[in-house]
Amino acid sequence: MSLLSVIIPSYNEEDNIENTAGVISGVLKAAGIEYELIFISDGSKDSTYDKIAALASVDGAVKGVEFSRNFGKEAAIFAGLSLAKGDCVSVIDCDLQHPPKTLVEMYRLWEEGYEVVEGIKSKRGKEGLFHKMCVGIFYGIMSRLMKMDMNSTSDFKLLDRKAVDALLSLNEKNTFFRALTFWAGFKTTTVEFEVQERAAGKSKWSFSSLVRYAITNTTSFTTAPLQAGTVMGIILIIFSVVLGIQTLVKYFCGTAVEGFTTVILLLLIIGGSIMMSLGIIGHYLSRIYEEVKGRPKYIIRNRTDNF
Repeated sequence: MSLLSVIIPSYNEEDNIENTAGVISGVLKAAGIEYELIFISDGSKDSTYDKIAALASVDGAVKGVEFSRNFGKEAAIFAGLSLAKGDCVSVIDCDLQHPPKTLVEMYRLWEEGYEVVEGIKSKRGKEGLFHKMCVGIFYGIMSRLMKMDMNSTSDFKLLDRKAVDALLSLNEKNTFFRALTFWAGFKTTTVEFEVQERAAGKSKWSFSSLVRYAITNTTSFTTAPLQAGTVMGIILIIFSVVLGIQTLVKYFCGTAVEGFTTVILLLLIIGGSIMMSLGIIGHYLSRIYEEVKGRPKYIIRNRTDNF
């Protein structure tokens, strides 16, 4: 029978570990699917890893590792991919906002020959108006930059072993799992799901962390922001030509107005555009610097005995 590996990134999720393992195990056992649950404690400051280790000592299907510090969800996902032994691999949130019953539907589609099964959000659940607006703007921009529809995507998906091996063969340190599964190709289908309420605890994503996540993932996957400087330069050239023609016409007509308003305005626009372009270039240089250093995506501090 084919083995399904379920990767569960966990950061300060001590209240969810036992319930999440129990719910997912129950769903997969009822469906007759052989499985392993791989919990990745991403530098948790609570007893998340202790709960994982305790479960692993009594249930051989539960495995886990602990990072030496918080490396981020992307690192946790790729650590799980590298540790997974399954013929197919799924990623699911520890808070059970991704419904475990959808794993069965994904698995059946994989058995039909699909190599990537994408979880698509039909409903996002209860979210504040500001959060919905920010998410909409972020994924709208990401979709345009990456030329992919990112509006309803999530990390909730199932990959065939071939797709997993393809992702693990990539040498880059800054990764964006959602976009890379699109980029990798393979035979793909989708499954819709409704985002559930958290089983316990609160979301660990703050507004500032979401902004950093957006910037890092955008620049790690696409070079489109680098073209912003070129676009701004073209716009400024057109604006300058129009303004120059207007100034010459007024000069020869004897209606030119003396003053520094236009000069100051141009200096502010040009200076701001230059600084923005330099900031974008600087961010990409920092990404290159991180890649050149060759540091690992993550460091594993502990792992359960059944690994």
